[in-house]
Amino acid sequence: MTTWHPIDHRAAVATETAKFTSVLNGADLATPVPTCPDWTLADLVKHTGSVQRWFSTLLHARIQSPPQSREVDLRLPTRTDAYPGWLDESAAVAADAFAATDPDLPMWAWGADQHARFWARRMLFETLVHRADAELALGLRPAIDRALAVDGIDEFLVNLPFATFFAPKVANLRGTGQTILFRTTDANAAWLVTLHPDTFGITPAHATADTTANITTDITTDITAGITADATVQASAADLLLLLYGRRQHTSDTVEHEGDQDLLLRWFANSAF
Repeated sequence: MTTWHPIDHRAAVATETAKFTSVLNGADLATPVPTCPDWTLADLVKHTGSVQRWFSTLLHARIQSPPQSREVDLRLPTRTDAYPGWLDESAAVAADAFAATDPDLPMWAWGADQHARFWARRMLFETLVHRADAELALGLRPAIDRALAVDGIDEFLVNLPFATFFAPKVANLRGTGQTILFRTTDANAAWLVTLHPDTFGITPAHATADTTANITTDITTDITAGITADATVQASAADLLLLLYGRRQHTSDTVEHEGDQDLLLRWFANSAF
């Protein structure tokens, strides 16, 4: 039996940021980041901290409509060797915003959940994935908590249909009912994607933590039994999360896939952001 505990996204931002800065200890911030073409580690840190500070500004403002500007006082150091400490400070800025904002407060968000908690969850996975980028750039294998990875897969897929304004290729994910099943091999979690003429739908078939209760599930029971799909992709939760974000290839030896290969190629050519 596996018990999934509720995930405190706000606390996890601080934890993932600390892991990120630990990875940077002794690293050359001019190191290229292959998973973020044309970026160095310094660019990666600047982006992550900037996102944390911008989201924090949105939370303090309790925005009710799309922001008209992304300008925010970054307080960015002039020396790149001070960037790791600045990133730690960015997480502290975020913690202040979380403490001042009820997660259930209705707010505008670009994704599915129109509440303040959307921004904490989004910030968490922005930080976690870029921490993994830093590790990959330094030749390390990212270690991602399984429950966090399952939640991150869900967060990515649930919000992806709304991402066309900054990831325009997502609009190419249309069809006439074609389906892709994404399944974890180390957790009882799966998501069925169905392509429609005007959008695509996500049907989760998984037992994972929500924000209110623990869920216990027997992972020896295949919850995908009886579900058919035109294509199936499966991997560990960590590898599936990295795959969806374009940090793994579906042809990698850590990923299993079968079914309509053209459908899979179309998905992965248009879905990552």
